[in-house]
Amino acid sequence: MRKLLVFQHAPSEPLGVLDPMLRRWGFRIRYANFARDPGLQLDLTRYNGLVVLGGPMNVDQADQVPHLLTEIAAIRDALRLNLPVLGICLGAQLLAAALGASVRPNRVREIGWYRLQPALEAGEDRLFRHFDGSQHVFQWHAYTFDLPPGAVHLASSESCEHQAFRFGERAYGLQFHLEADEALIRRWLDVPAYRAELETEAGTDGVAHVLRETHARVGASLNLSERVFHEFIELFEWRPTLRFASR
Repeated sequence: MRKLLVFQHAPSEPLGVLDPMLRRWGFRIRYANFARDPGLQLDLTRYNGLVVLGGPMNVDQADQVPHLLTEIAAIRDALRLNLPVLGICLGAQLLAAALGASVRPNRVREIGWYRLQPALEAGEDRLFRHFDGSQHVFQWHAYTFDLPPGAVHLASSESCEHQAFRFGERAYGLQFHLEADEALIRRWLDVPAYRAELETEAGTDGVAHVLRETHARVGASLNLSERVFHEFIELFEWRPTLRFASR
């Protein structure tokens, strides 16, 4: 049985549609809860892969949220072990930071559905060959990252240049939420702090607008996520020769 380690930062931000896919493939999932156990020590050699989820904190808040540094160190361990790694939203930013890239506020907050533009290299990538430039993905972030040294740029949006990257052959950072279905997005809209953030950005009609867009776009997004996450899960079946260089 393959064992997957998941860093979850908020109860409202689980694996989403990725959870049942992983369980169908026979994965045993362990959630690391740093909020409950901030001194948690992890041995990455006990796992076959790592997923780092989103959350309301930011990478530059390690003075307030010290476990972010523990996570960055664990991500580096996973990379050295050639484990498949998937970072989503905050997780992508932590992966970028682990690889030495700058993480900083984006010029605008992206909350809602945005068209994703694949980079030239996307057509040769096993996950991103499924993106053709017509798809909209769900976003909820205020920060962005520089492309890490040695990484492959895979996608952008009109208001955020670095939406996705690959490092090596089995580590991916996705700024957007391909794991989110309509139920999960509604769950986020019911979180008072998240709802207030959206209304600050988009006004009192912001929630209704997101719900309308979600109803119209989530079906295509779920079809896309099924294909993309299937490709990620298949990364567990082989090991490349590339090694992560120690810093």
